[in-house]
Amino acid sequence: MRYLTAGESHGPQLTAIIEGVPSNLPISFEKINEELHRRQKGHGRGRRMQIEKDQAQILSGVRHGFTTGAPITMVVENKDWTHWRNIMSIEPVEEGEDRRRVSRPRPGHADLNGAIKYNQRDMRNILERSSARETAVRVAVGALAKQLLEQFGIKVAGQVRQIGHVIAKEVDLPIDEIIAKTEESPVRVLDKEAEAEMMALIDKAKEDGDSLGGTVEVIVEGVPVGLGSHVQWDRKLDGRLAQAIMSIQAFKGVEIGIGFEAAGRPGSQVHDEIIWEDGKGFSRSTNRAGGLEGGMTTGMPIVVRGVMKPIPTLYKPLQSVDIDSKEAFAATIERSDSCAVPAASVVAEAVVAWEIARVMCEEFQSNHLEQMIENVNKHREYTEKF
Repeated sequence: MRYLTAGESHGPQLTAIIEGVPSNLPISFEKINEELHRRQKGHGRGRRMQIEKDQAQILSGVRHGFTTGAPITMVVENKDWTHWRNIMSIEPVEEGEDRRRVSRPRPGHADLNGAIKYNQRDMRNILERSSARETAVRVAVGALAKQLLEQFGIKVAGQVRQIGHVIAKEVDLPIDEIIAKTEESPVRVLDKEAEAEMMALIDKAKEDGDSLGGTVEVIVEGVPVGLGSHVQWDRKLDGRLAQAIMSIQAFKGVEIGIGFEAAGRPGSQVHDEIIWEDGKGFSRSTNRAGGLEGGMTTGMPIVVRGVMKPIPTLYKPLQSVDIDSKEAFAATIERSDSCAVPAASVVAEAVVAWEIARVMCEEFQSNHLEQMIENVNKHREYTEKF
C-alpha cells in the first residue's frame, strides 16, 4: 500500500490518493469522521478547531460500502477557505490585490528553509503546505488503515505520556480500557493527577503567550510475529515506524520500547526473556523491546513514542529577519494552539496504524480481503506450532 497527500492549509481541500488496499474491505464513513473529530479535540487547541468540523469524503475506490481494489481518493474540505479564495487563488490575481505575501520567516517553521530551497520570495508558498493542517487527511488515511487492521483483531491505542514538565504515571490497563479512558480525558492521559496538572500548565502557557510540547505513545496489540525483516535496512519495521513518527509536523524524537532508557541499564535489564506456552507458542516475559527485535515483530504489543516540540507560533514572538530588508523584527503573531500534544497523539496513532497495515499487506499479499484473512490465519497457526 502507498498514499500521497496534496493540499494547503488554507486551500479548498486536502486530498489523499491511496493505492493497494485489498478489495471487499467494509468501510465505515462514521469511523473515519470520528477519527477526524478526535484530532480536533484536546485542551489547548486554538480557534480554528471551532471554525471547522472536519469530515472526509471518499470519491473513488469504494462502492456500496466496500473497497473495490481501485485507488481510493479521500478529501477533507477546508471550510475556512471561503475567506482565503483570492489569497490562495490558483488563477493569476491583479497586482495590488490582497495576496498576504509573507517575507518574514517564523522561527521553528519551514518558512526560511523552504523559501531558499524552492526560490520563493513569498513564503506563504511554503508555510501553507508545511502546516500541520496536512495531518487531517493523514488521520483519515490512518482511520482507513485501522479498519483493515480490525479484520485481524489488531487494535491501536494512543495516549499522552508527558506535557511540559508533567509526566504521567504509567498505568497498566487492557488496550480497550486505554482507548476508552484516554478518550474521556481532555489531554488523553490515564493518570488523573497528571491530567489536572497538565491542564493547569497549558492554561498558564496560554496566559503567558507561550506553548508546550510533550510525549505521546502508541500501542498496537494483536500483531502477528515476523512482520518486517532483518535482511535489508529499508525493510526493518522499527525503522519504518520511526520514520512515520518523525514525519509528523513538529516531532523531534522517537523511541521504541524502553528506548533511550536502555542506554543507562545493564543488558540483563534491557532484553526480554523468551518463554513458551502450549497452545500459544513463543512469547516474552517482558516487553522492553516494544514488540520489535531485529527489525521484526515479536508478537508482543508494539510500543512506540514520539516527542513533539512546543508549537513555534507564539503570542510572545521570537526574533527573526525580513528576507527583503534584512532587518530584525518580532515574528508574526497568528492564531495558534498553546498545546497540540493531545491531538498529536491521534495523528501518531494514524501513522503507526498505516505502517502496520502496509506491512501486513506486504507480508500477506492478496488482492482481496478474504484471501488475506486466510493467509493471516494460516500464519498464526504456523507460529503457534513452531
